[in-house]
Amino acid sequence: MKIKAVSLLVGGLMASLISVSAVADDSMNVKISPTLDSVNVVHMGDRITIQRDQDKGHTIPKLYAKTSRSCPPFCIQPSVAAPGVETIAELEMLDYLKQASTDNSVIVIDSRTNDWVARGTIPGSVNIPWTKLSVAGNGAWEDSEDAPSANDVMRDRFGVKGDDDKLDFSDAKTLVMFCNGSWCHQSTVNIRSLVKKGYPAEKIKWYRGGMQSWVTLGLTTVPPQ
Repeated sequence: MKIKAVSLLVGGLMASLISVSAVADDSMNVKISPTLDSVNVVHMGDRITIQRDQDKGHTIPKLYAKTSRSCPPFCIQPSVAAPGVETIAELEMLDYLKQASTDNSVIVIDSRTNDWVARGTIPGSVNIPWTKLSVAGNGAWEDSEDAPSANDVMRDRFGVKGDDDKLDFSDAKTLVMFCNGSWCHQSTVNIRSLVKKGYPAEKIKWYRGGMQSWVTLGLTTVPPQ
């Protein structure tokens, strides 16, 4: 595994790569928390350090500075995506990103479509566009009859077993899902579809703030690979 530095979404200080997963360093002026400077995760085989932008003049990237988009589809989402699904914030998200780097039973999913992901994503996440699990899109990876169904995706990626008429979720992975932010429906549509199919709600976590909250706090992003 190689170690590389990744720029923050808009300029800023290059991340200092370290050998531990979470540290506190008194020399840093903008910490994640009083006792936490940075978190190391694995993204596409590379070790990435997540930290906040150290430039105190740093502002929200233009992409996420807009307050108003057409609704529908970009409507404000509720605080709970589905009954039993836990809504999390940044500190919990960082914990799951660390866990996903070493634990196969946890997967952090960027539910956005490719055009959004091309502008940057959260280190440690994997991209499964919401259309690939969407009932509205027939649950298909591509627009073809032989494309994998949503059930195929669950079996191939999420640890689900069994036939379509009797799915077994006993070894289902913990899914941590996010999209653009509290005004974006992409991850919530997937969460509701999964729960409807029988996926255990307690094994689904939702980062409601998504990319907008992440970059608002100056946290590290990476380009798609």
